Amino acid sequence: MKVLYHGTMSTLYIIGTPIGNLEDITLRAVRTLSEVSVIFCEDTRVTQKLLSRYEIDTPLRRLDANIEKTRAQEVIDHLVSGEDIAFVTDAGTPGISDPGTRLVESVRQALGDGFSIEPIPGASALTAVLSIAGVQADQFVFIGFLPHKKGRQTLLKEINTIWRAVVLYESPHRILKLLTELTECIGERKVVVARELTKKFEEVQIGSPLDIKNFFEESRTVMKGEFVVVISPKKQ
Repeated sequence: MKVLYHGTMSTLYIIGTPIGNLEDITLRAVRTLSEVSVIFCEDTRVTQKLLSRYEIDTPLRRLDANIEKTRAQEVIDHLVSGEDIAFVTDAGTPGISDPGTRLVESVRQALGDGFSIEPIPGASALTAVLSIAGVQADQFVFIGFLPHKKGRQTLLKEINTIWRAVVLYESPHRILKLLTELTECIGERKVVVARELTKKFEEVQIGSPLDIKNFFEESRTVMKGEFVVVISPKKQ
């Protein structure tokens, strides 16, 4: 059931935020975050650091993946009241392996075309890595995080059949496992592994999955920061 509202159109802004370096935010994002009535965010502590950096005092409300669907109603209530609202995640672009999709879906279903949902583009680990990977990525498949158990091996086998570039996300606790699995299923295909993007200890490694696995095991530097893995296209 859609809510009928005849006042001034209010807007839900979906805002991309820095993935590490707090300077990687657009002027429009800063202005919007300071002008909206409320900012819903994945973690208020994380977002508060960004707001403090730019002297923004807009109220924060938590909206993480666990409460996204239920708290969406609170967002809808604000919009119906005529308030502009922003939603951000801890880092990067909402909805890309982050909360946001169910919120947008709920707002669209409830409010229809009487309200505006606007993206404010910003940083994304996905596009940041592709820009420096040096692999043919005019076409690519984004998989995000692989399942931990069920379906993982099936998906890894499927990756080896994809002729386009493939992009994965992985945690520091499973990156060595992933590189071992990729060694078995894609062999010597070039991969690019990046972590801590835009931060002080940014690191990018390029080579076969086995070479990079051996490097991390020897250097013991894999315990911090999420990883982005780009698999080069399969030769046809």
